[in-house]
Amino acid sequence: MCGIVGYIGTQAATEILLAGLEKLEYRGYDSAGIATVLEGDIHCVRAKGKLYNLREKLQREVNPATIGIGHTRWATHGKPEEYNAHPHTDTAKRIAVVQNGIIENYRELREELKAKGHEFRSDTDTEVIPHLIAELMAQQAQQAAATAQPFPFLEAVRQAVTKTGTDTELIPQLIAELIGQQVHNSASTPQQFPFLEAVRQAVTKAGTDTELIPQLMAEVMAQQIQNSAVTSQHSPFLEVVRQAVNKLEGAFAIAVICADYPDELIVARQQAPLTIGFGQGEFFCASDTPALVPHTRAVLTLENGELARMTPIGVEVYNFAGDRLKKSPRTLSWNPVQVEKQGFKHFMLKEIYEQPGVVRACLEAYLNADWNADSDRSPIKLNLPASLYENLEHVQILACGTSWHAGLVGKYLLEQLAGIPTIVQYASEFRYAPAPLTANTLTIGVTQSGETADTLAALAMESQRRASQPPQFQTRLLGITNRPESTLGTMVPQIIETHAGIEIGVAATKTFVAQLMAFYCLALDLAYRRQTVSAIRLEQILIGLRQLPAQIELILESQERYIEHLTHDFAETKDFIFLGRGINFPIALEGALKLKEISYIHAEGYPAGEMKHGPIALLDAKVPVVAIAMPGTVYEKVLSNAQEAKARDSRLIGVTPMNDPEAAETFDDLLPVPAVEELLSPILTVIPLQLLAYHIAALRGLDVDQPRNLAKSVTVE
Repeated sequence: MCGIVGYIGTQAATEILLAGLEKLEYRGYDSAGIATVLEGDIHCVRAKGKLYNLREKLQREVNPATIGIGHTRWATHGKPEEYNAHPHTDTAKRIAVVQNGIIENYRELREELKAKGHEFRSDTDTEVIPHLIAELMAQQAQQAAATAQPFPFLEAVRQAVTKTGTDTELIPQLIAELIGQQVHNSASTPQQFPFLEAVRQAVTKAGTDTELIPQLMAEVMAQQIQNSAVTSQHSPFLEVVRQAVNKLEGAFAIAVICADYPDELIVARQQAPLTIGFGQGEFFCASDTPALVPHTRAVLTLENGELARMTPIGVEVYNFAGDRLKKSPRTLSWNPVQVEKQGFKHFMLKEIYEQPGVVRACLEAYLNADWNADSDRSPIKLNLPASLYENLEHVQILACGTSWHAGLVGKYLLEQLAGIPTIVQYASEFRYAPAPLTANTLTIGVTQSGETADTLAALAMESQRRASQPPQFQTRLLGITNRPESTLGTMVPQIIETHAGIEIGVAATKTFVAQLMAFYCLALDLAYRRQTVSAIRLEQILIGLRQLPAQIELILESQERYIEHLTHDFAETKDFIFLGRGINFPIALEGALKLKEISYIHAEGYPAGEMKHGPIALLDAKVPVVAIAMPGTVYEKVLSNAQEAKARDSRLIGVTPMNDPEAAETFDDLLPVPAVEELLSPILTVIPLQLLAYHIAALRGLDVDQPRNLAKSVTVE
């Protein structure tokens, strides 16, 4: 959920950190803060509320520090107050930490550390981390002091003075004897007396040729330095952070700085996203790539159980066991312009207008352009292995939120086109009440970010429970995501990338449409392979799909101004009902979700036929009803259901085909879309519902891109 940024290099860190947090504010915006290492101390500034509050505080000071970490928070433990804002520090304020995720064993660690004298200042789980690192650092220092040997010459003088008492004439002779004994002892413990060991080895090798002793000593000492570099692989700071993360339980990503190590920034990942950016003499880290794109396109995404040491000269990656790993960065294809509003008032409106391009990108990526009914190959090129489809009997879709709605449309397509029984489960519920195992089942995880904690955990559980089953029950996993480089991309062997590009607005728009396109392609590919739909029918559907981008553009051109004007009638509305049937029932759910997400109006979506089974009791003149009525198998039924609502004085708004006289007679207001066959209509009918939600929220003066209590990527359960 929360947003993490970090920087180490040659530039002043503060502005880089703030700019990065602005790109990540969609991940959380209850509070924010940054910490830098300045003149030997941790300098930490935090503020409650939106990021501009933090910026106002920072404008009052000049901070030239070239290393720092920043955080924007979505509250999980503790209220959104400044004292709970990140970064958090240890008692002495020498260590600062930012974290995304949840530390599940923080209560036990907190009590242990409080018993040892650590003073806690917040209600958060994160604060245990800097205290734990400080405790381990103190233990490290104690161990070093206990094992450190005194200076050999000084120790010889001390012993000689002690033994001679007042007879000072014996001191030189005793010192010589003691040094000789030290040289003899160093043969068994050479690491304790490196210079003596160099003398001993040189004298032994030189024999009577004393002129060789200086050269031989230099060679031995050079070898000692080389051996020391090998045996002292970890920096002390890296080592204590490594020990600390091994004591933490839960899903987390952290970035840590320490006043005593001003040239090191340590990051670690366990079940929460974290990516490192590579610049020229500078390095960045962030919980999502939009914060990195303005600075670099060379990135390395850490995997679970990895940590990295970032310095001004490079990055070292290790696993939690301390083993050095060989990793190479990849190059992002994103353009910095993609994370700007480009003249739109909000990112959400910009992303609504990007949907024609998203649909075109999916069609170009996955449709064979020269396919026709006489072709002997699939019209779809998903590049999925035949083994994924072989003897397929069932499909189960796991998702949350908007992705769950996309899964419902996917269920309709897979059953109606490919003839495969399909169930759609909330991933958060599936984890604790999974469906009975069925043979030859494809499990599809849908998540726009590829980091949704519940979806990832549900997929992991499904893999685990099928691992020891007979061959027909073995796991078949497929992911649908906008981020193939995400955790989902490494967890499942096959991915359908949705090609939506960066989506900044918290309320999903273009990523939803892109997920629908992925399901259309999958269902058509299966239908062709299973021969459940004729080639002529497939060709008709493909022609319709190729017309969708232009039809979306027509809706945007003809409807947005009208919808903006219409929303003035709902400035004070407190409740909305959305109705749909068949393949458009999930669109009714999605329309209701968009409205409640960004306008804070209570809205519910229902199958139109269910109105008389209870929800109709809610209707009166104060409750508008939005009904999706597209020509097809349920068109007349939806109109009939709408009449039932009209009879209860509800204001009727219809998402209907353009120039439909019957719809014009039924509804009070029309949100017309181009006439299209029912099967393809969800791609069009969702557009006016997105615009309706957007303009109602904008009219109310609400923060459309960052609605309260929400975050873009839900990386905690």
